[in-house]
Amino acid sequence: MTVDLFLLQLFTGLALGSIYVLVALGISLIFGLLTIVNFAHGQFFMLGAYVGAFALGYTGNFWLSLIAVPLVVGAVGMVTERLLIRPLYGRGIDYPLLLTYGVGLILLDVVRIFAGTQGIPFATPEALTGAVNLGFFFFPKYRLFLILITAVLLVVLWIFLEKTPYGLIIRAGARDQEIVQILGVDVGRVWLIVFGIGVAIAGLAGVLAAPIRGVFPEMGVPVLVEAFVVTVIGGMGSLLGAVIAGLLVGIISSFTAFYYPQMATLSMFVLMALVLAFRPRGLFGRAGLMSR
Repeated sequence: MTVDLFLLQLFTGLALGSIYVLVALGISLIFGLLTIVNFAHGQFFMLGAYVGAFALGYTGNFWLSLIAVPLVVGAVGMVTERLLIRPLYGRGIDYPLLLTYGVGLILLDVVRIFAGTQGIPFATPEALTGAVNLGFFFFPKYRLFLILITAVLLVVLWIFLEKTPYGLIIRAGARDQEIVQILGVDVGRVWLIVFGIGVAIAGLAGVLAAPIRGVFPEMGVPVLVEAFVVTVIGGMGSLLGAVIAGLLVGIISSFTAFYYPQMATLSMFVLMALVLAFRPRGLFGRAGLMSR
């Protein structure tokens, strides 16, 4: 393999991994604080793609759709948390898991009813069509945009969690919710915001993936599987693990698809099996989350 071909596959893997990172981040953020395995996450991803497609059709502006999607999907997530999930806190991890699975089925059928079952087109924005010369090779502008916007979002999320008072509350709540409540913090509001942010990121990932994967009702099903594979590899509840595992899975899938295309999907499951064989909690997982 030549240097330019190696770099091309590497960047292709980073672009693919960017989508994995965004979806897995939402799952890890929600699980890390709320201890909820959100089985509706893939359908929030799908909802983001549809909201983006309709916003694009209505405004004709891709950038406005990027703003509208996290706001709309995040709002739907917050309503879901407040009305459906919150009454189940403290009843064990199985109850919200089954509930979110049901919510995912409802979202899927609602989209089928209102948008049809055939899917809708989502063209790559004109400003991001074509390829850019990176020196050793030409690379699609849109895939490079995926890498860059994911990097920007990661920096913004890191600043929010590490440098703001509300981020401090969220990190403290992830470690000991009872102490945070004793200190007078409205934990319910924290849960609401965290769940909203988590599904908003999933929705944003959906609209960003739409020009590559298309927009159709079942698009969230394989993404949910992929996202949980990435989350398990990185460690449930670990944001750093979601980032590293997402990029790692994307790169491995890219190189596997080049050498053995029929093994591309299987490669992530092989990687998960190898990681769990030596680190049962994942690369950066910590003990005690499942018992909260």
